[in-house]
Amino acid sequence: MNNSSSSAEIADELAREVIPLPAGTRLPTHRALVTRFGASASTVSQALALLTQRGLVVSRPGAGTFRARPEPSTSSGDTSWQEAALALNPGLAEGNPGARDFTSPGLLNTVSTPGPGVIDLNGGYPHHSLLPMKALSSALARAARRPQAWERPPIGGLPDLRTWFAEDIGPGLGREDVLIVGAGQAALSTTMRAVAQPGDPVVLESPTYPGAVAAARAAGLRPVGLPLDAHGMRPDYLDDALARTGARLVVLQPLFQNPTGASVTEERARELLAVTRSHEAFVLEDDYARHMTHSDCLTPVKPLVLLDTDGVVIHIRSLTKVASPNLRVGGLAARGPVLERLRMAHMIDTMMVPAPLQHTAVEVLTSPAWRRGLAELQASLTERRRAAVRGVVATLGAEALPEHPRGGYHLWIRLPRGTDEAGFVAAALAHGVALAPGANFHTGQPDAARVRLSYAATPTTADLTAGISRLGGLLPAESAKG
Repeated sequence: MNNSSSSAEIADELAREVIPLPAGTRLPTHRALVTRFGASASTVSQALALLTQRGLVVSRPGAGTFRARPEPSTSSGDTSWQEAALALNPGLAEGNPGARDFTSPGLLNTVSTPGPGVIDLNGGYPHHSLLPMKALSSALARAARRPQAWERPPIGGLPDLRTWFAEDIGPGLGREDVLIVGAGQAALSTTMRAVAQPGDPVVLESPTYPGAVAAARAAGLRPVGLPLDAHGMRPDYLDDALARTGARLVVLQPLFQNPTGASVTEERARELLAVTRSHEAFVLEDDYARHMTHSDCLTPVKPLVLLDTDGVVIHIRSLTKVASPNLRVGGLAARGPVLERLRMAHMIDTMMVPAPLQHTAVEVLTSPAWRRGLAELQASLTERRRAAVRGVVATLGAEALPEHPRGGYHLWIRLPRGTDEAGFVAAALAHGVALAPGANFHTGQPDAARVRLSYAATPTTADLTAGISRLGGLLPAESAKG
């Protein structure tokens, strides 16, 4: 089997071997499976995730992956018919440009937990030691004592929470402009389905966050990726794309873009808004990194929604990166009739964000510990970025890291021309380091070998530097360090 093997194929082969095993039997390590199948680290992780979903294996942190105890069967029926039933008829597919796609290996890789003994330079969330765990626990306890904690909340969200998000985003917004949603991924999905129709194009940055591509395809939309320069998406490219495709939605990460780290200037931001407005389209602004600005960063550009006077921008602000991945609460801000469309779409999707979660968010956001926690996180990210930059330059050479933005949680590393990206990621995992392959962030074929390195997911800075040092020697001698 080679690198073209899909996670489903690997999962099927492993399933045939795992099913006869006694419960508790330990599976080979990630490294051994990568070597055996000649597949990328992410493909093996996805295969194991599929086996977990089937109830065949269970992961035990620090110990490994084991054969799960078989669940008693509740049915002796045959479910094999479902494979054909879930597949779209080829004849219908040809005439159905809005067919929905629920496969997302890039997003699955981002949220997967690496196996024991693997240093996580892939994860999309900061390590829990960097997050305000004590403040969250206290907030949850206080929220549970609120008399209204289990009452039905307003459809749009608790007024106090909507007010907090409006003030946090910036002047000019009020609580009436904000809808409380289930964090950033839910906001992306809701907005895409509310604004666009199946079969419509949606303009995305390329490369971009895999969750945005996944949300677009799950909504039956056609992603149109536009390349970036040092300041994000180019207005001339956007003008041409909107004219050619008639797209009604443009998805942007203007601040510390994931994965490149690029940030727009205010001049570029105004140009992008003017182009979008001229085509009567919307900008969906994913402002995921606003509170991950580093301690040594100059004043970042304002949110696009604050530069917008005509209701072009739909703004996403989430708490999961800087509070906890479990605090799935976010604010979706917009002006005009589109907000009511978003409200209805959100209600159809989830009815409401649970009141206990909203009350917990209010408690933590209004406590003195919140600002202290943000300052500590920003200082830690600054320290880790500096250590990661030093480590990458020393290990892979300065050419690997032309940019190191002072915000966010990751570096976008350029591998030498001719490097096998999947092979490099697989070799890294074999050396106990998990990285995100650059291909996961593209809607099409990438033009260069890249990897994204997260410096926030390891327990300590020492783990981070140790992981980077393990990458030494993975490149040919003539390529390493330029």
